[in-house]
Amino acid sequence: MAPPSLHDGIEKAGSPVKLLWRPNAAPFKVPVVPEEFVGWREEQGAWRLGPTLSDLSHHMSDTFIEGPDSTRLLQAVSANDYDNFAVGQAKQFIPVTRNGDIVTDGILLREELNKYTLSGVPAAQNWVKYHGEKGGYDVRCTTDPDSGFRGGGNPVLFRYQLQGPRALELVERVFGGPLPKTRFFHSTPASLGGRSFRALRHGMLGQAGYEFIGAYDDGEFVKDALLKAGKEFGLVSIGGLAYATNGIESGWIPTPTPGIYVAPELAEYRRWLSLYSFEGQKPLHGTFVSENIEDYYVSPYELAYGKSISFNHDFIGREALEKARDKVKRTKVTLVFNAADVRDVFGANPGYTLSYARYRVEAGSKLAGVTFYCAYIHPEGTILGLALVASQHAAPGTEVEVLWGENPGPGAGSTAGTSTDYRRIRATVQPAPYNEFARTQYRTGSV
Repeated sequence: MAPPSLHDGIEKAGSPVKLLWRPNAAPFKVPVVPEEFVGWREEQGAWRLGPTLSDLSHHMSDTFIEGPDSTRLLQAVSANDYDNFAVGQAKQFIPVTRNGDIVTDGILLREELNKYTLSGVPAAQNWVKYHGEKGGYDVRCTTDPDSGFRGGGNPVLFRYQLQGPRALELVERVFGGPLPKTRFFHSTPASLGGRSFRALRHGMLGQAGYEFIGAYDDGEFVKDALLKAGKEFGLVSIGGLAYATNGIESGWIPTPTPGIYVAPELAEYRRWLSLYSFEGQKPLHGTFVSENIEDYYVSPYELAYGKSISFNHDFIGREALEKARDKVKRTKVTLVFNAADVRDVFGANPGYTLSYARYRVEAGSKLAGVTFYCAYIHPEGTILGLALVASQHAAPGTEVEVLWGENPGPGAGSTAGTSTDYRRIRATVQPAPYNEFARTQYRTGSV
C-alpha cells in the first residue's frame, strides 16, 4: 500500500492549517552536533570576539542536480539569474509558485557548467525534483537527507563554517597565507594535507568568513587542522543550541510556509509529496491563527530577496512577481523585546529560548504583523525576533506588542488573539539584519 500523500493528509484533517497546527511544537534541534561546547550563552557571544567553528554537515539536506538540462530546469522553476552565474558561485535559491508565493529558499552552488548542489530544508529541493521528473528534463537529482532523516551513515559532504573578527587571521595560519580574494557567495579551491575542497565566502554570524565544503571522508582531517591552529586564537566551537539562533541577527527567515497547499494547479504536486515530507510535517503554532493557509504565505519581496530576482527568463510565477514588486505591503524587521517584560515572562535569568512560532504582532491592539523566528540572545540580554510587519509600522523605533503563547488552533479556540493565556511583551522595531556588520558591510567587497 502506498504511503499517504500530502493531499491525503489535508483531506483527512479537513484543511492545511488543521493538518499543520501543533501547539507547543518542539523547537528545531541540530542533529549529531553537540548542543553545547562551552555553553550556549558563551557561544552566542564568542562570534563577536574571536574565531568560531560551526559544523554544518548534519542539519541540511543536499540535492545534487546534474545533466544537460540542469540549468534549463533551474531557470524554469526559480527567479534567479543564471546568465551571470559563475562556476563556484552560490545564490539564494528563489522558487515561487504561479501566485508568486515562495516555496522556501535554499543555497544553490554551481559546481560545474551543468552540475549544481541545492542545500537547505527539503521543500525547494522537492520542487526541483518534481518538475525535473514531470517536465521530461534530462537531469539526475539525487538527495542526501540531513542526518536526522538519513537513517544511518555519514553525509556526502562536510561543511565547516569559520567566522568571527579573527577568522581571516586563522585562515592565514592554517593555509600558510591568505586565500585568494573571493567575493561574497563565491568560492575558491583550497587544500590541506592533500585533501581538496571548496572555500565559500559565506556565513550567518555577521562577520566575514568561510564555509569549507568537501567530501565527508576528508572532514575530520580538515576540522582537526582548524582546531589545532585555532588554539592560539581562542577558537570556540559552536554547538547546536547557539548555532540555531544565529540567523536572527543576520536577518534570515529560515522556514517560511511553502505556498503550495491550496492552488488547484498544484493538486498533482500535493499528491506527489509524502505526508511525512517537510511540507506535511513542518508545524504551525503560536498566537497568529487563521483558517486560511494563504495568510501564512510570504513573497520573496517580503523576505528582502528582491535584488536576487531576475526577469531575463521565463519561470513559474514570473507574471505574479512582476505585478507584486511595486505592491509589497509588509517589511521584514527585527523586533527587540523589552528586557523587563522578558524577565517578567521568563524569569530573572531567562533560559534558552528558540521559537519558529507565528506570534501576533500588534500596534494599538490591532494586528500589525507576525513573527517567524525568535530567540533569546544572551549578549543582547533579551529576545530578538524576525517578523513581517505592515509597512506603516516598519520604521525603526516603532513600539509594538508581541502576543506570546499558544492557541489551540482553528475550530478549537480563539483566532483573534484574545486568550487570557497570552502574555503581551512590548517590543521595538529595528532593521533586519539587526547586526550592523551584516547590514552594512557583509555582502560588499571581498576577502
